[in-house]
This record gives sequence, C-alpha cells and structure tokens, in this order.
Amino acid sequence: MVEGIGASSGIAMGKAFVIPTWEWDFPEKLIDVTDLAFEFERLYDGIRHSKNEIEQIKQEFVSVLGEEQTQIFDAHLAILEDPIFMNEVQGIMQRQYKAAEVAVKEAIEKFVNMFDLLDDTYMQERALDIKDVGNRLLKHLLGALEETLPPKDQQYILVAKELSPSQMVHLDVNLALGLVTMLGGKTSHVAIMARAMNVPYVLGIEGKLQTPIQSGDYLIIDGDEGVVFVNPSEDIIERYEARKANWNALHEQLQKLAHLPSETEDGLQFQLAANISSVKELDQVIKNGASGVGLFRTEFLYMDRNSFPLEEEQFAVYKEVAVRMEGKRVVIRTLDIGGDKHLDYLALPEEENPSLGYRAIRISLDRTDLFKTQLRAILRASHYGNIQIMYPMISSLDELRKANEILAEVKRELTAMNMPFNSNLEVGIMIELPAAVMISELLAQEVDFFSIGTNDLVQYVLAVDRMNETVAHLYDPFHPAVLRMLRLTAQNAQRYGKHVSVCGELAGDIRALPIWIALGITELSMSVQSILRVKNSLLQSRQSESSTIWEELSRCPNSSSVVEVLSKYIQADLAEQTQPSQTTNPAKPASRIV
Repeated sequence: MVEGIGASSGIAMGKAFVIPTWEWDFPEKLIDVTDLAFEFERLYDGIRHSKNEIEQIKQEFVSVLGEEQTQIFDAHLAILEDPIFMNEVQGIMQRQYKAAEVAVKEAIEKFVNMFDLLDDTYMQERALDIKDVGNRLLKHLLGALEETLPPKDQQYILVAKELSPSQMVHLDVNLALGLVTMLGGKTSHVAIMARAMNVPYVLGIEGKLQTPIQSGDYLIIDGDEGVVFVNPSEDIIERYEARKANWNALHEQLQKLAHLPSETEDGLQFQLAANISSVKELDQVIKNGASGVGLFRTEFLYMDRNSFPLEEEQFAVYKEVAVRMEGKRVVIRTLDIGGDKHLDYLALPEEENPSLGYRAIRISLDRTDLFKTQLRAILRASHYGNIQIMYPMISSLDELRKANEILAEVKRELTAMNMPFNSNLEVGIMIELPAAVMISELLAQEVDFFSIGTNDLVQYVLAVDRMNETVAHLYDPFHPAVLRMLRLTAQNAQRYGKHVSVCGELAGDIRALPIWIALGITELSMSVQSILRVKNSLLQSRQSESSTIWEELSRCPNSSSVVEVLSKYIQADLAEQTQPSQTTNPAKPASRIV
C-alpha cells in the first residue's frame, strides 16, 4: 500500500495506463538576423493556433465540466496573452537570435522554475498551467504529434507524473476509472476537474513507490483514504470489491432519506445545509434534500479568470442560487481570498505567513471598490430569495462595524437608484479565529447569526497549518481546547438569542453529532456528499442521551478520550456507514439505514 493524498473521492479498481514523462528535447537553434521577422511570424502563428485550439476544447467540454470549470481554459488563454511571458520570449529572440521554439522553451523553464521555488502551493500548481500552455505552443511550432493518449476501447486507471487540464479534457469518463499522479495538489485545476467529473483521484506518491507503476499493473485507488495498492493480493481485491459494492449500496439506500425530516429519534429537529462553490452543485443540493445553502464560497467566482467578476455577473449567479433554493436559507460569504487562495490578477504582497496576513475581510475593507461591488450584487439578489450575508475572518468589533457601515452605504445607493432588495436581510460572521471566540459575547450583540468555521478555528487554536505535512498529524478537531472554544461561542450566541451553525469539516463528521446536541447547535452546513450520511446517523440519535454529555467531555484530558466518550453516544457504528446491512428499525422502517 502506498499512502498519498486523496483529491477526489471514490474507489477505482483496474489496470494502469501510464503516460510516459513528456519533455521536449531538441537542439538549440540560432537564426540569422535577417530571419528574425520570419521567426516572429512563426511565433504569432503558433499562438493563434494554440488559442483557437484552447477555445475549441473549452466549447467541446463545457457540457461535461460546466461553465465555471471551463474557465480554467480562460486562464490558459491569458498566459498566451500575458505581456510578461511574451516579452520574455521576444526578448530572447531579439537579444540572442534564437529560434521561436528555443525561446519559448527557455521562457517556460524560467517561469516554471521561478514558480516552483515559491513556498506557496497555489503558485507551484500554477506552474503546471504555464508548462501546459507552453507545450501546446511548442507542439505547433515544431509540428510535433500529440503525446501518448489512453486507449479508447478499454477501461483504465490513468497514471502520470503530473497531469495538465488539457490532458484531462481528453479523458473519457466512461473509460477512466481513476487517476494517480506522482505530483500535484488538492487545489490544482486537475483536482478540481476530477471532482467535477466524479473521477477518484490520488496524488502525491512521488518517492513512495519501491518500483515504478507499469502499464498493465492492477491498481486499487481509494480517493477518500488517499491510498494506492499496486498488484494487490486476492484478499485485498476481494475486500475492496466488497467495500465498493457496499459503498454503492449505501449511497442507493441513503438517497431514500433525502426528503425525510432531519431529526433525532426523540424529535429534535436539525437543519442540514450544504456548502457550495458554484451553481453547478445545486442539482445535488436539491437531490440530497439540503435545508438550504449554509455557505456559498464566493471566491470561486473570482478564480481561474483574467479579471474581477462584474456586478451583473455576480448578481446573476447569486440570483440563480436564491431562486432555485425556493425560499430556503442561502448564506453568501463575502470574498475570502488570500492565504492558500490566490487570484492571478490580484497582486498580493509576499508574506512569510500568508494565513496570518492580508486576506479575507482585511482585503475587502481595504479594497472597498471590490467589496461594494459584491455587496451590491448580493443585495440585489436578495430580492429573489432568502439570502443572508456572512463576513469571513472577523477578529474585532471594529472590523464588523466598518463592514456594516459599507453595507449600509450600499443599501442607501441602491435605494436612491430605486433598485429592490431585502432591507432586512440577516448579517452574520464566521467564527474562525480565537479572538472572535473570546469576544463572541460582544459580537453576538451586533450580528444576526454566527457560523463556526471549524477548519480555520482548529488550525489557529492549535497553531497547526493543516496544509503542512510535517505537522498535519497535530491538526485535531477533538482537542479539548477546541471543544471549549465551541462551547463558549454557542453559549454567547444563545445568551443573546442569535442562532449559531457550524460550517467546517467537523459539521460533516458523525462523531461530533453528540457535541452539537449537547451545545444546542441544530444547524450544520457541510459538503453535499455528507448530508445524507449525517442524516442517517442523526435519525438514530437521541437528544435525551446526548444532552448531558458535556459533563463527561469536560473531564477529558485529550482527544482520544473525547472520541471514546462520543463513541458511546453514536448509535450507528462508523463501519456501518460503509457497510450497510439489511436490518431495519420496526419503529421507523423508512427513516434510517442501519
């Protein structure tokens, strides 16, 4: 077994098809000064062909990936139009009299190496986009054939050192069972596309293989656990065949719960909402019976493009979400960029620790032009549904008040323009910083709701960068310090009659259900795929059994003892979440899966 990183969930089993490492190798070619104009014409012709090809690919795959995901190719077009990249190529040709393909190759290598050296995962992953675009351009300049492509008449698990978006669009999702790459990142374009295409994907196994994977090797990949088996034994194959069959059966059974009330066996009602990043996810949100959208990550509207989205574009997206949710709550988080999320067209300062730097609400309050554009779009869309606004990364009352002052200013502007909006829409904040927890009593008096973002809260409370493999094992959402932060936040919100929800990964962890019951938190927002699994456990829980759990938890000295206490209150064994039996509850025959 090889441990990597799970980037797209699911289990895939089948024979490997390995794409060989593809690097251009050709002799350096100098040109005569009289041929310079001809070489420039060759360069411009190659650019035109490359842009046309990218546009064609984008149009062909918009039905597969959706409008948002195909914006990846807008970023590729932008590279071909980028004056810095093209000035570098032209400068090499003019100063050193090198042929167009030589200049392009050198420019690619320069920028790829520069990005790879940055201590920033996002920028390292953007290096692959430059390489992809540069290779496409070189192909046209050299008249080279396409690289080796997978078979078109049999299923396979694709294995490569790294994959580019251009390679991804050539995949037949009916034949590509899964993906394995030596390199890559969970936020890469390929990972985003794999998730959109529902193809299991494991990455980051470079240096972990005793022998290289060969075409024809039998693989098992688990995109949830992030593991790869190469030529496994029969017992492992049988185990994963059973697991995959049970996984499929579980999902079929869970789907039957979609339109049942989300409540405990003794009647405590919950709201199970969805976290989304695009309109494309709404079909699954509705199919899985979500109570609404508890977190709309708007930053994805800003990513993989050349410029900031205009007000009308944002308004159309927010309006569509509001209309399709038919009056259900839609919480739109304002732009949360920075940290590990970057915009190619927004120059952010270089920082030693970007997670603690210029990001989220700090950028919005500094760039009020961007903030007001987004607020106008959200407010206008609020006329068409139950939209609420949420500010990220609030650490002080001053930040909250300044954000609300800008919101009030935008409301006045819209009123003067006779543009309709919901003047009473609720405004809340993310509780994801220890500072916000400690002043939550003050914050609760000036907001309509709290939403606890456990992902960032855990990493800030424990000083653990969850993206850092060296310390990732210390990232512990059941740490007693985290539980005390959760309790203080809930108590202060409830003291002032403000509802509080949870929207981080912990919301989708069934082990935490007794905690939410004990704290009186009955609204959870999670990935769409987690909703029915959490509902299944909720339907088997009892408020009467979990409401007194806090006394036991408060005595726990570490997370292992916390999990041990919680396990006594979870009616469904965790293994049963992936191995459903045929047992039913005679009292509620259609309400749960055991």
